[in-house]
Formats: sequence, structure tokens, C-alpha cells
Amino acid sequence: MLSKRSRFLFVIAGSALLAATLPAVEPENAAAAPGEISALRLKTLDTAGMDTSASACTDFYQYADGGWIAKNPIPADRPRWGSFDELRQRNVDDLHRILDRLSANPPAAGTEERKVADFYAACMDEAGIEARGLAPIEAELSKIEAIHDLPGLRAETTRLQAMGVGALFNFGSEEDRKNSSEVIAAAVQGGLGLPDRDYYTKTDEKSVKTREQYREHVAKMLELSGTPKEKAAKDAAAILALETKLAEASQNNVDIRNPDLTHHPMALDAFSKATPNLEWAAFFREQSIPATTINVWQPDFFKAADRLLKSEPLSTWKTYLRWHLLNTAAPTLPKRFVDENFAFYGTTLAGTPENQPRWKRCVTATDSAVGMALGRLYVQEYFPPAAKKRADELVHNVLAALDDDVKTLTWMGPATKKAAAEKVAAINPKIGYPDHWRDYSTLAVTRDAYAANALAANEYETKRDLAKIGKPVDRTDWGMTPPTVNAYYNPARNEIVFPAGIFQPPFFYADGDDAINYGAIGGVIGHEITHGFDNSGRKFDAKGNQVDWWTAEDAKNFDERAQCIISQFDGYKVQPDLPENGKLVQGESIADLGGLTIAHRAYLKSLEGRLAPAPIDGLTADQRFFVSYARIWAGKFRPEFERLWVQTDEHPVGMYRAVGTASNMPEFAAAFSCSAGSPMVREPRCQIW
Repeated sequence: MLSKRSRFLFVIAGSALLAATLPAVEPENAAAAPGEISALRLKTLDTAGMDTSASACTDFYQYADGGWIAKNPIPADRPRWGSFDELRQRNVDDLHRILDRLSANPPAAGTEERKVADFYAACMDEAGIEARGLAPIEAELSKIEAIHDLPGLRAETTRLQAMGVGALFNFGSEEDRKNSSEVIAAAVQGGLGLPDRDYYTKTDEKSVKTREQYREHVAKMLELSGTPKEKAAKDAAAILALETKLAEASQNNVDIRNPDLTHHPMALDAFSKATPNLEWAAFFREQSIPATTINVWQPDFFKAADRLLKSEPLSTWKTYLRWHLLNTAAPTLPKRFVDENFAFYGTTLAGTPENQPRWKRCVTATDSAVGMALGRLYVQEYFPPAAKKRADELVHNVLAALDDDVKTLTWMGPATKKAAAEKVAAINPKIGYPDHWRDYSTLAVTRDAYAANALAANEYETKRDLAKIGKPVDRTDWGMTPPTVNAYYNPARNEIVFPAGIFQPPFFYADGDDAINYGAIGGVIGHEITHGFDNSGRKFDAKGNQVDWWTAEDAKNFDERAQCIISQFDGYKVQPDLPENGKLVQGESIADLGGLTIAHRAYLKSLEGRLAPAPIDGLTADQRFFVSYARIWAGKFRPEFERLWVQTDEHPVGMYRAVGTASNMPEFAAAFSCSAGSPMVREPRCQIW
């Protein structure tokens, strides 16, 4: 899709199970026949993925995943390879079959199926893309070149925003945090070409080198677009200097995940007076947005951006807009742009030697552009009713276990317990696919214009998002497409969402052993539920409003327990000079620990007083539970991508998600007879839920 900027799930980023910006990977198993669970998609735990020569009490990650890691090198077109990626690629293969079939026998014109087929076919038309060159964005490049004053600059920035180009800042819809039944506008910092502010502000040798490589990349992209080499070099330096000023005014990646630090509602008039050069009244008028409250996530950023519009030369801003349009459009342009774009973002930043083959990129792009239409076809073929029924049961059982857990907490007082129980009871599960499918009737797609299609899809999504502002919340809307291998919690709606794509091994076995299902998908379900009670989610009530429903004493008790998690993850070294950032990953780590804890309780509850099943493959039920959980975190990173991940992502690396979580659970120590002092028996033990 044209835009690199993912649409905001404007709900404190949605608390997904895993960062969802990673491309797909090589297939492992053949696909199921439509409507069936493939025999090749394992019905029980794959013990060949274990390394039983290792001690579970000493090196549990090696014990549970060592065999898998040894047999699964990272493919050349991947920055990382793990269980998530393996399943994502199986789903991409399924989507590929659907798209190839549709493209070979196009459905009737005007149908959503035809739009899906034409979008994919246009993406696969390499010859046509090469022949068109920069023509799809030439008109916009000319408009940028024609800018001659500040109003023109502001107007063109608005146009680019509508096209999905996140120049200068990001803007979209958000549930009103004090009245979660209504949608308001949200303005969020942005406008950077590097992953986050720290890439501009750190002074270590690696960061300095990365900035120089980025400057060279920007210059090459400008040169490819027709800028003379010497001017391209000067323009790239000016762009880097401007983005550095934006970065210096930006919030860091820990603070941006604290809802208390990103809630600054303002009336349109007040925001306009605070940042007059941004001309918000005109922005709202041109985007057809009603004059509503705006949540300004980072007021200081917008004040700085407003000043920069005046202080920086107009020529620098024009070059900056040209760069961001090229950067956003690069994946849809001729090969020379695709290759240069991948050379920096894929290889320099992530260490990936090769770009994915075109068909993989086109499947992913189609899912991004018209994913609900494609997803409807996917669930018809690959998500049978039996799988959905069992998934429903698991979700409700884990919710019931959390309800029981809240009642027995010794560190929480009665008033907070009552509010917590109300929040658990109000959680809305969404499983598999939406009840109401998205309407793409206003989206125009043609079979011979990939870049134009991608631009149209961006404009469609921008309009769809902005049209929510000033209206009641549509609680049927989804933030992920059905084939997605992920899940999320939305605090503003108090909902947990599990797309169909994740309900497959190693996460879910439709006809598999309960112990492995509760350990894997049960841990995922528990993770998303617990996000409602992590350091961020706990600040929202049962209705999704950002209010303080905790007593001071209970909040203090929670913060002390959260600090245990922070200290634990601060102590993990991913690379010799690269520790985990405990404050950054605390929310995901709290959700992992709470989620697996309640998933285990849900499993015991499911036995209804019966003895646990007999060992299978030499593993007791509890052992299968914990090994199954560890298996979903099996994986490995390229060093460059691992560094990028740790510096920018709120999720810990997989090894520490597996080890860090289980080492805090006495149930794990009992399952593997680990003695006190073993590496997998943490002292002090962290526990919240």
C-alpha cells in the first residue's frame, strides 16, 4: 500500500500482542483444503522443536525451543524468523491462492471481489509500473514545487495528509477518553523518516553512523526522482536538520505509552491560537471535519512545529514534502525506487539481505488496502465454524478465571476489586471476523495502475477514519483484518480482538489437547485481557473512559509490583551493550505474566475437579502447558533488526517473554521440579494478577 504510516488505532496504540509491521515469511506446511483443518497443521505439540538435553530449570528457552531454532534459519528475505512469522507466511500462502484464482478469473466488474483481484493484479504488473515511472505522483510533485508561501505550504501538507503521507504530524480519530461513546479528533507528533526521536538525538557512534546513512539514502531517492546530485546532497542535509528539530520536540517512546501524558483535549479555537501557522480551521474545513474537541497528544511538539513553519526556509519545507511523498510512495514505484528504499529500511536498519519476492509484497499490500474484502474470502475458506466455537469457549473460560482471580487478590481493597470485577464483566470479545463487513463501494480500483490504486486506498481509509469524528463510536469496527496473526486490546472500548488468522498451530489446535491450547492461545487471550489492567489499561474504566477508579493505596501497591517487572527486564541483556528497557516493555510484560497466570487457572478450572490428563510424549499436562507457551515465542533476529526492535518496540524479544514470564510462576517450578536458586525460579518473584 502507498502509505508506510499505519492508521492510528487511536486507543493508546491498541496494545497488540506483537508489533504488526513485519512482512511475511517462507511457508512451512501445505495449506488446508477449504473449510478443513489440515493434518499437516499439527494436532499436538511438536516435541521435535524441543531440546531435552537442556534443563528446563536452567535454560527453559533452549529446552522448549532449541530444536526449532536449530532447524529454522532466518530466510534471506526476513529480518526475523519465528513462530509468528511462520504462521503469517502460511496465511500469506492461503491469501496468495485466493488472489491468484481471482486474478485468473476476474469476478464481475464493480464487485468487491473484482476490486481485490484488480488491486493484486495491478501490483503484480511490473512492466506497467516501470513504464509509468513517476507519472502517478508527478502532479503532486508539481504542486509541491509550485508552493510559494506559507498558506500554500499548509494546504499542500493537508493534501498529503489525505493521501496517507505523514508529513509534519499525524492526524486521525480517537474515542473521547472522558466520554468513550463519542469520537473526537486527535493530533499526534510525526513527520520523521527514521524510526523514532532517539535515532536523531543519540550521540553514540552507531547512531551517528545511522544518521549519515539515512542522509545518503534521502539524497539517493531525491536524485532518482530527478534532482541533480549536488543539490540532492544539500537537500538531504537540510531534511535531516529539519527532522532533527522535529525529533528534539517529540515525546520519547516510554512517555508516549502513558495515557496521562498524551491527553490534552483542546477546543479548535484554542488549538488554533496556540499554533496559528498550522491554520487548523482551514485544515478541518478542507478535510470536512466538524469543529470538535481535539486531543493534542503532544502540545509542545505542535508548538515547535508551528514555529518551524516560520523559521525554516520555504525551500527546505518543499524539499521535505517532496522527500516524504517519495518515501511513502516508494514501494509502488519502479524497481530503482523499491530497491533503494529496501536498501536502507530493509538492509541498513533491519539487516535483511534480500527483499521479498513481488508476490509476497503484493499479497501484503492487498491485505492492507482492501483487507476486509479479502478477509471475508479468507474466513469462508480457512476458518471453519468448529474452530470459532472452540475459540469462543477458550476466551470465555479465561475471562471467568480473571474474574475469580480479582476476588482473591490480597493487595487490592474492596472498592477497587468491585470496579475491577465490573470491568472484567464488561470486556467485549471479538473473535475471528467482524459481524458487519466494511463497505468498499466508494473505492475505485483499476487493473492497470498500482500506484493510483494505492493512493486511492489511502484516501479511502483517510476519509473513513476522519468521517468518524463527531459521531458515536462504531463498536462493530475492527482494527485488524481477519487473516492477521495477532490480537489486541482496545482500552477505550474495553474490547479484546482475535482475528481468525491466529487460530492455528502453534497457537491453537482445533482438535488438540487442552493443555497446549491453554498454554498457547490461552496465554494470548489472557495477555489481551490483562492489558485492561496493565500500567496503561488500568487507567480506563469498564466503559472505556480514562478515569482513576483505584484507591491511592491500591494504586501504590500496583506500582510497586509493576516496578518489579521493570527491574526484571532492565536486567536482561539482548546484546552485550543492548539491555531491554524495562519501562518501555512493562505493559507487555505485565500482560504476559498476568495472561499466562490466568490462562493456567482457566486450564485447571476446565478440568472441573478431574485429574489432569496423562503425560503425552513424556510431558505432563502442566509441562505441555508451559512448553506450548514458550513455543509461540520461538524465533531469532538478525542483529541489526534486534537492535531496532529493542530501541523502538514495547514488546520484549521472544526469549525473554518466554523465560521472564514462566520464571515468576510457582506453577512452572512445580511442573518441572525446579529447586529454589534455579535460574528459572526468580527471587524476588514478580506478581500482579
